[in-house]
Amino acid sequence: MKPKQHQNLLAEVIMMTEDKLGSSNARIVPRIIIHGGAGNITRKSMSRERYDAYQASLRHILEASAELLFKPGATALDVAASAVSMLEDDPLYNSGKGAVFTSEGKNELECSIMVSNGYRKRGIGCMMLRHVKNPIKLARELLVRGEVDGGDGSQDHCQYNGAFVESLAEKWGLDMVDPSYFFTQQRWDEHKKGLEEKQKQERGHFPTGEMSEWERGNYIPLGTCGAVVLDSFGTICVATSTGGLTNKVPGRIGDTPTIGAGFWAEEWHDGPASHMKYRQPRLTPLDQLSRGHVRSLVADCLPAFQTSRAEPTESQNASSVRRAVGLSGTGNGDSFLRMAACRTAAAKSRFGLTSLSQGVKWMAGPNGELQKSAGDRWKRFHEGTGGIIGIELVGKKGEVVWDYNCGGMFRAWIDEDGSPKCRIFRGESYESGPDD
Repeated sequence: MKPKQHQNLLAEVIMMTEDKLGSSNARIVPRIIIHGGAGNITRKSMSRERYDAYQASLRHILEASAELLFKPGATALDVAASAVSMLEDDPLYNSGKGAVFTSEGKNELECSIMVSNGYRKRGIGCMMLRHVKNPIKLARELLVRGEVDGGDGSQDHCQYNGAFVESLAEKWGLDMVDPSYFFTQQRWDEHKKGLEEKQKQERGHFPTGEMSEWERGNYIPLGTCGAVVLDSFGTICVATSTGGLTNKVPGRIGDTPTIGAGFWAEEWHDGPASHMKYRQPRLTPLDQLSRGHVRSLVADCLPAFQTSRAEPTESQNASSVRRAVGLSGTGNGDSFLRMAACRTAAAKSRFGLTSLSQGVKWMAGPNGELQKSAGDRWKRFHEGTGGIIGIELVGKKGEVVWDYNCGGMFRAWIDEDGSPKCRIFRGESYESGPDD
C-alpha cells in the first residue's frame, strides 16, 4: 500500500470514528508508535545513505502495522507483536537478525510484552534466547497461554530464561533457528572493533570505561526495538525486543525483559477530567504537622476551620474517566534499570502529577532524570543515554508521546489526522540535523 493510499484510509477511519463520539458505544481511534533504537546518532556517525535506509524501513513497518491495526476487531497485542517481529527481521536494528554480540561473540536476545488490561499476568519478559527466530512471538505466546490451565508452565510466571522457555517455543511450533541466523557482518565488525578499543583502553590510551573516539564517531546500537499500540477497544500493548549492548558480558540482563524498567503498561479509572490533574494527596495528621500545615491539622479536628477541598465528590466518582498508558524505552538499559524508568514516568501521570508527555520529557528528555543519573559521566560514557515512546489514553482520546536525550531516536507514528510520521533527529530531514 502506497503512503498516500494509506493516509487516506486512516483519515477515513478517523472521520468515521469521530462521527460516533457522541454515542456511548463510540470506539476509540487506534494509535501506534514504533522505535528502533537511540544513541549517538549524528550526521558524523550516520551517512545520508544509511539515514534513508532507516527512514524507508520505519515507514514500511509503520504502514504495514497501521493497516493491520485499522482492520475491524484488531487488537493491540497482535499489532504490537507483528510490528516488533518486522523490526526483528530487519538487520538494520539491534533485535533478531542483526542483534549485537556479547564479548564472547554470541547473541543473547531479550524481549517482553505487556498489556494495560485483559490478561491476568499482563506482562512477560524473556532473556538469554539464542534459537527463537522471533523472540517477541514467544513472549506473546507466554502471555496468551497463561490464561488457561496447564500451558506447560506458562500460567505461572512473568519472566523466563534460556533453554527451558526455548523448548516451549519449539513445542508450540514457533520458528527455531541456528544461532548463526542472527549474524550480520556489520554487527560482527562492530564487535571486533569494540574489542580492539577495549584493548587500547587497557593499555592506557584513554580512561577506563570512557567512550573511545571511534565510539563517538560511529553509531553503535544501544537500544531496544519496540512498539506501543492503542486499539479501538482502549487496550494498550507494549512490545520490545533487543540484542542488548554491544560486547556486553555473557549473561548480562538488561531493562528490556524487566517489568517497569524498559517497558510498562497499565489502566485505571480516575475522577472527571476537571479533577484529574494536579490533585494533591490527602496528608495524614503526622504529615501535616511535619510540614507545618497546622491550620489543616486543626481543620481536620474542628469542622469550623474546614475549607473546601479539590477532591472529587461521591457523585463525581460515579462518572470516572478511563485512563491507560504504555511506554517502551531504548538506550542504555542499565540506566533504565536503576531508574525504573518507564514505571516511574508513568507514575507521574497515574497519580495526577502531570500528563504522560510531561512525564516522559521529565525522565528521558534533555536534562531529564536519565541524563542526571549519569552525573559527571554524561557523554564520557554511555550512561544515561536513551529515549522513551508511549501512548496515553484519557477517556476515548489517545495521544502519542516521545522524547530522548541523545543525538537521535529512530521512531515513526500515525499522527492525529491519520498521516504517517517518521523521524530520526528532532528535525524533519537529514539536513535539519541532530541536536546532540
